[in-house]
Amino acid sequence: MPEANHSLPTARPVEAVLFDFHGTLAQVEDPLTWVSAAAAACGHELERGKATILADRLLTAGRAGGPPPHRVPPHLAEHWADRDLYEHSHRAAYTGLASTVHTDVEGLADALYDRLLTPDGWLPYPDTEPTLRKLHDAGVRIAVVSNVGFDIRPHFASWGLESLVGAFALSYEIGRTKPDPAIFLRACGMLGVDPERTLMVGDTPADAGAVKAGCAALVLPAAEAGHANGLSATLALAGCA
Repeated sequence: MPEANHSLPTARPVEAVLFDFHGTLAQVEDPLTWVSAAAAACGHELERGKATILADRLLTAGRAGGPPPHRVPPHLAEHWADRDLYEHSHRAAYTGLASTVHTDVEGLADALYDRLLTPDGWLPYPDTEPTLRKLHDAGVRIAVVSNVGFDIRPHFASWGLESLVGAFALSYEIGRTKPDPAIFLRACGMLGVDPERTLMVGDTPADAGAVKAGCAALVLPAAEAGHANGLSATLALAGCA
């Protein structure tokens, strides 16, 4: 009689890691800097107290990369629903929300949005570059999977990270948003890897939707800009610690 095999199954090897962008690899700049820089672009220098009050009101109204808006006005509802599927809706939704806040700075709503489109408006987390580099050097393929309405590739290029990322699966280009399994499957296809050998790393339940596509998932809490968010934990799961 053959001897029973009581060995535990080995962990499936990780050949690729998919990363969320906002809250996982990078965070938007602090609200006061955001408002002050946008006002300066419009030719206004805001006194700190005024800038702080304005930033609080704009956060309540709804900031891209910030908490959800307190209320979405009916005339913006369609753009809000489509913000991660179309570039024009993304801009219209967030400039429209900013425009609900009274200010004497002409053009501020557009300037606030334009900060989002530049690398200066974001800060990569401290662990982002070393984590991506160690994975890349170990031969683990990397993709960024993001619900976003604009191109984030220039950000990675500016930060010197573009060469570490093999593919960008961006919702507005693909026409699907997380947690739809299709966007994760597309990312795997772009990298040429099996979902069952892929790990998705993000900061929201939407990122955990990758499980329905056959991937493993790691959900980390988002941290404030400049603070580590535990991203390096990815290395152990990918066998690169």
